[in-house]
Parts: sequence; structure tokens; C-alpha cells
Amino acid sequence: MNSPSAVPQVFDRALQKRRLARAKARGAEDFLLLRVVEDMAARRDATLRPFPRVLDLGTPGPQAAAMLAQRPQGNIGERTILRAAPVPETADPRWQTVVVDEESLPFAAESFDLAISALALQWVNDLPGVLLQIRRALAPDGLFLACLMGGQTLQELRAVFAQAEEEITGGASPRVAPFADLRDMGALLQRAGFALPVTDIDTVTVRYADIFALMADLRAMGATNVLVHRLKKPLRRAALLRAAEIYAQQFCDPDGRIRATFEIVWLSGWAPHESQQKPLKPGSARMRLADALGKTE
Repeated sequence: MNSPSAVPQVFDRALQKRRLARAKARGAEDFLLLRVVEDMAARRDATLRPFPRVLDLGTPGPQAAAMLAQRPQGNIGERTILRAAPVPETADPRWQTVVVDEESLPFAAESFDLAISALALQWVNDLPGVLLQIRRALAPDGLFLACLMGGQTLQELRAVFAQAEEEITGGASPRVAPFADLRDMGALLQRAGFALPVTDIDTVTVRYADIFALMADLRAMGATNVLVHRLKKPLRRAALLRAAEIYAQQFCDPDGRIRATFEIVWLSGWAPHESQQKPLKPGSARMRLADALGKTE
């Protein structure tokens, strides 16, 4: 794990947590979280084995923990679910909860059989280090299952802000975060020591009356701009109004509603165990490819 000083600080994590706490205090919007938790349930159920000790890492609400509590557990005896909450405001009395910094996990090695995380890890600065800590916290043959925002998330909003600011002020400030790229995630899982890593993408399109309704939802999710190098003053009114115009011109459906893309990157991997499938060594194949295809070389 890298030291904090060695890791590029892309996100102002303290600010992100304050905004999440404020959103929760005001009644957070959770439609996207509910959507991914439903998908997570299907992915969890595809693994036909029990997980007695479960960690819910950073999920901005109790929805994932509630989903896991409803899954069958077989004859494993008592099951424990620990919520590692990002801020105290996301705690729920139904679950054992500790407030943690996702970049500095306090858990002993091999403490959990399953670790999940929903829509949280896109805000960490040291994702390779976090993945390594999660793998260490899993017992052998333990499963990691997570989703985070992908690089095409809010691509429309990013484009219209850049165009509007360029027109009005002559230059653009970064206003939408550079989220994770799917091509990098499998390599990061392998680098952290996960076996059998799998990554895939789900794209969710949400429609809004206008850009202002979209921005209101982002505030209610605690998901507004927390880039360290963001411009520290509000977007000029003229630029905001121009962005609304561009959005309506370029990303509008026939009924007048605009589209917003949320790209969800899914990750899964296993803590290594001797019982897991392993790739064959080079040169160990017993049949030539030409033979398998019925062709003559």
C-alpha cells in the first residue's frame, strides 16, 4: 500500500464525506443505489455457497446489508454482517457498524468470507492500495464483489460544461470526476492478488426534465464535484444557463427530457485458495488447435 503522500490526491475525500453526510441528513436520493443492490443480489446468488462473515465496505446506506441479510445462509450457523460506513449519518441500528476511512482499513487479515461495496470506491485516491487491503481482509477462498462509477458516467454533463465554459469564459474547469476505466480494473484486481478476477459494465440511462433536475439529484446523492483541482468558485450563471441550452440541444429525447449516463463497473475476485481453478502451464495442452478445429496445417 502506498503512503498517502505518494498517492496523487485526485479527490478531496473530506469534502466528499461532508457532502454525503449533508445529503443523508436531508434525505438522500437512493434510486441508483437500489438499482445496483438489486443487481448485486443476483450476482451474489450466482455463487452457491454460504459466507458466514460479511463486510459491507463504504456503501452509502444500509441497502446492501439489508439485501445480504435476506439471502439464504444454509447450515453455517450464525452469520455476521459488519457495515464499514463512510460517515456516521449512514449508520443503521439494524447492523453492527463502524465508521472507517476506506483507504485505511482497520481489519485483521482473513477476517471476512465476503466483502462487498456499492458505489463507494470511485472516490478513493489509492484504489490499488484499497483493493490490496480488501484482499488481505478476506479469508482464503473469500469473495470480493463491488461496483463503482465508470469513466463514461455523466459524459453528457462533462461535455456541456466544457463547451459552455469555453464559450463564456474562454477556458474550462474540471467539474466531473475522471471515474474508473474498465480496461484498468482487471489488472488492478490481479495486482492486488485476487484470483479469477472478472469485470464488466452496466450502463444506466436516467432521464430528467432539465440539467437543473439532474444537478439536484447529484446533490441529493452527495455526488457533486470534489476534485482537488476544481475551480473553487461557483459556475458563472451565464455559463450554467448556456450549459442547460447545450444539454437540451445535444442530449434531448423527442419528449423534451434529457439523458444522463451512469456507467457501473462491476468487479469480482477471490482470495487465493488451493482448491481454485488454475490456468494450464504454457505447453501443457494435450491437443493441437488445428486438431480441435479439424484443419490440416
